[in-house]
Amino acid sequence: MLFKNYNQIVDNGKTPILKQIRGDILDVFSSAIASVDPYFSVKKVIQDNKIVIGSKVFNISDFENIYLVGFGKASVGMSQAICDSIKIKLGVVITNSRESIVKDNNVSTYVGSHPIPDQKSLDATDKIISLLKKTKKNDLLIVLISGGGSSLLCKPRIPLKDMQLTTDLLLKSGLNIYEVNTIRKHLSFIKGGQLASYANCTIVSLVISDIIGDPLSFIASGPTYPDNTSFIECKNILERYNIYYNLPDSVKKIIDNGIKNKIPDTIKKENSVFHKVNKFIVANNKIACDAAKEKAEELGYKTIILTTRLEGESRDIGKFLVEKAKNYYFKSKKIMFISSGETTVTIKGNGKGGRNQEMILNAIDELKDSDVLFASIGTDGIDGNSDAAGAIADCFSFEKALDRNLNLDRFLKDNNSYEFFKKIDDILFTGLTGTNVMDLQILVKIN
Repeated sequence: MLFKNYNQIVDNGKTPILKQIRGDILDVFSSAIASVDPYFSVKKVIQDNKIVIGSKVFNISDFENIYLVGFGKASVGMSQAICDSIKIKLGVVITNSRESIVKDNNVSTYVGSHPIPDQKSLDATDKIISLLKKTKKNDLLIVLISGGGSSLLCKPRIPLKDMQLTTDLLLKSGLNIYEVNTIRKHLSFIKGGQLASYANCTIVSLVISDIIGDPLSFIASGPTYPDNTSFIECKNILERYNIYYNLPDSVKKIIDNGIKNKIPDTIKKENSVFHKVNKFIVANNKIACDAAKEKAEELGYKTIILTTRLEGESRDIGKFLVEKAKNYYFKSKKIMFISSGETTVTIKGNGKGGRNQEMILNAIDELKDSDVLFASIGTDGIDGNSDAAGAIADCFSFEKALDRNLNLDRFLKDNNSYEFFKKIDDILFTGLTGTNVMDLQILVKIN
């Protein structure tokens, strides 16, 4: 069972119909996560010792040696699928989970830190670079990329401490993932297409997307994909958010020297290194939403996928989704709305939580006296700086808060959504799911 507190969440519904719908919501989430399982997402493209994606076929017997590198939240599952089907000469995998390793004697698994890189991330990245340098013209390198790779695969141009401070500042300042990864790429020796330059062979990159629209140049900061951003864009982003002058001097020096062409930029599309690189998306949030819709309809819901490109400030988006559900009319007793994407949170308080919990928290006032239930989770199982995946709320959540003397505005002001939902027993726990295709929202309207 995906949800560790499944029974508690269901039992916390105050009426039989709310209990049933809460259970249905958790079951739909579970089906969505299962559809983007990293092992099966990779396994499905391996056929008879070949990697087959659409019209592209890579016959393993055509290569002298097969090497493997993987990094991201889904890297272990993805890598295991390869190792169960193809003989690997040597492999290095970087994950954020201490609970699983790749079961292959030729593949080493390392644990790095997410979302802030640590020394273990750097050391493991050096292992990957050493492996890449062993490759030769007749070899094949399989690169497995998933969300979280930007912090797990990390070789910064600046001291680690400065990289940690910078990453923390970027994540707390309301930047979207495109802006964050533009900065990360330009502070790195391996992102923005630079990983590909270390290898001397054919590369096949299999990617699980955690970014809206599946932009290969931004997923895990695009280590095997050409980059079209620049140092001047980095400075413009940082100045737009008024954080440039709060950065460590080493960061400002790299950006300013890059603008002056004193250090090389990320690798652009005209570079011949990309002639040997083949890149494919094997799972994304559209697949997850389609699976959610299929399960919801099996359970008897009229189902509508609102969008797979949800973005904006989390607390604003939560209210927007609830209003959309409340105002929607259809001749059905139960309507389920599904959406997915990645919102942002501008951190101003010192509390605990994440964008999914904050989205639900700010919508609670809209849910009272309504016929709408609302839940949101991070598909990786971790929301922000908490150990929760997300939260759920219904028309009684406001009443529960009043009964416990909980002040909504105070919890919102302190970005402390985790403690709020813990107090009303509506926090969702899954633990690390081993995959990551952004966030999923489910709203149910009872007509």
